[in-house]
Amino acid sequence: MHLFVQEKGAFIAKHQGRLRVMKDSERLQEAPLLHLQQVIVSGGGISISSDAIRACAEEGIPIHFLSFSGTPHASLYSAGLTGTVLTRRAQLRAYDGPAGVHLARAFTQGKLQNQANFLRYIAKYRKETNPELHTILTSVATEVADSLHAVRHAAGETVDDLRDTLLGIEGRYAARYWSALALLIPDSLGWTGRETRGARDPFNQALNYGYGILYKQIEYAIVLAGLDPYAGLLHADRPGKPSLVLDLIEEFRQAVVDRTLVGQVNRGWTIGHDGEGLLDEATRKRIVEKVLERLESTEAYEGKRQPLRHIIQCQARHIATFVRGERPAYTPFVMGW
Repeated sequence: MHLFVQEKGAFIAKHQGRLRVMKDSERLQEAPLLHLQQVIVSGGGISISSDAIRACAEEGIPIHFLSFSGTPHASLYSAGLTGTVLTRRAQLRAYDGPAGVHLARAFTQGKLQNQANFLRYIAKYRKETNPELHTILTSVATEVADSLHAVRHAAGETVDDLRDTLLGIEGRYAARYWSALALLIPDSLGWTGRETRGARDPFNQALNYGYGILYKQIEYAIVLAGLDPYAGLLHADRPGKPSLVLDLIEEFRQAVVDRTLVGQVNRGWTIGHDGEGLLDEATRKRIVEKVLERLESTEAYEGKRQPLRHIIQCQARHIATFVRGERPAYTPFVMGW
């Protein structure tokens, strides 16, 4: 169970084993702590009591804060989750050696393969209804083989030696991926290409908000695995930049967010805006519901079908065991099609 709060002026309090959301004298929502997985607070003007924060910390329930555009601001969870040291020491040592190179390659390969598999997934349903589109999508998907070959053979002894090469390969294929995906976005959305921060068109805004929700799931999984979310490999270090979150999220963007939102707009879903040109409340609520719903759906993983939420946690733990030397290799998650 998830608690999503976005109403300005709302107050989140603890009441008899539950979290209760009030605005003025109206009860907006109520959720039992026993069944609550997380709290997501979107936007400003929302308050939360210290009792509610303590209760969530004691029950292992994270509280995530996002802007109206989906930019992650902060998370609250038990301080004990960051008390592990051995894994973090191993993670930092990995940066300067072959383990770091292995992980950087794996993150890149995972992203490329998932982009290609998502295009194949879309194409297979259009083989009969739209053969021309099927041909275009499968053609772009097959290009990933050349990219993967380049990733495997990129020269470099350290992450710093490889980073620019890997990001260059990733960027070139990403341009092909988004150009192919553009053929599926309804003309009414006026989508001209991928934009991140500051996007004003509805589909990019929806993608950015969806990625913000996914970002917090990835960050929490990394913390639970005993890793430092700010000590990444493929993404360069920078103060305040959660590089490892940005590394691991690349394996899951297509399976969780792209697939969900492309499916929604192709079913006729209307992305609503408020008076300031941002996503309206109903749209943000729907994105949260659909992304979290997708996280509970299953994918083939390690010999059986498992929920994507569980797969994310397993992948974070696999990074931890790999850098500690308890796992011979790290294999990225690749979605089926």
